[in-house]
Amino acid sequence: MKLWCVLALGCAIALAAGQAANPANPGNQANPGNPGKQANTDRGRREEQRSCFACHSLRLVDSQRLSRATWNKELDKMTNWGAKIQDRDALLEYLAAKYGDDKPAAPPAMSGDGSRATDRRNR
Repeated sequence: MKLWCVLALGCAIALAAGQAANPANPGNQANPGNPGKQANTDRGRREEQRSCFACHSLRLVDSQRLSRATWNKELDKMTNWGAKIQDRDALLEYLAAKYGDDKPAAPPAMSGDGSRATDRRNR
């Protein structure tokens, strides 16, 4: 139980840091001109935080660029592995909109000094 709490807290901190680090999009408003669409985006983001970050880091999700159909298959896979998704439609729409295959690739992971982080698997 303690380990789960520590992991959940760590994910929440990482998520907050990731959102605060985007000055080009204050408040991370994906749809500031469309309140209805913004509400759906907010629902999807909350579901991502609740469903995905219990097991995955923000970096893992952010680095993906998948089509809507592939995100749908990923959600099927995660559900079969035990993920509890309450608002699947909102999550799918959010993932496809924010991390779709039409979006630019995520920037490479950087170390604390700003240089590219090394992938330990290549050592």
